[in-house]
Amino acid sequence: MRIKLIAVGGKMPGWVEQGYNEYVKRMPRDMPLQLIEIPMPRRQKNADPHKLKIQEGESILQSLGSGDHVVALEVEGKSWSTPQLSQQMERWRMSGQDVALLVGGPDGLSDACRARANQQWSLSPLTLPHPLVRVLLAEQLYRAWTILQGHPYHRE
Repeated sequence: MRIKLIAVGGKMPGWVEQGYNEYVKRMPRDMPLQLIEIPMPRRQKNADPHKLKIQEGESILQSLGSGDHVVALEVEGKSWSTPQLSQQMERWRMSGQDVALLVGGPDGLSDACRARANQQWSLSPLTLPHPLVRVLLAEQLYRAWTILQGHPYHRE
């Protein structure tokens, strides 16, 4: 199983790349975490945010494989504890499908992305900065994997 983090935006600060890559290196070979960055359209003064969100959504959907299990990261999604995430990860692994985690741009995910999603996951009711979400996701995925392996990284 491959996990794809499909995120709108690029040109992250060095600390984001360093933090994200630290956890990517720790992921097992049979469950690699791959980042797919979707370029953010230019946001000019009179740009229509709805049209930009649709454009971002089309690019996200083009990055998906036909058999991907899609998880949209949405504030309104279901909240999981880390042990619950590890259970989700085990179900994803057992399904044999690749997993695509979708992170929208500043205006969120398009309706088409939400419609394509098999699940919606909320990291927090707070609005989180997109750079931080990348690091947080990578760490939580690694932590969930360690729970499945009985590794002492996660402590209750």
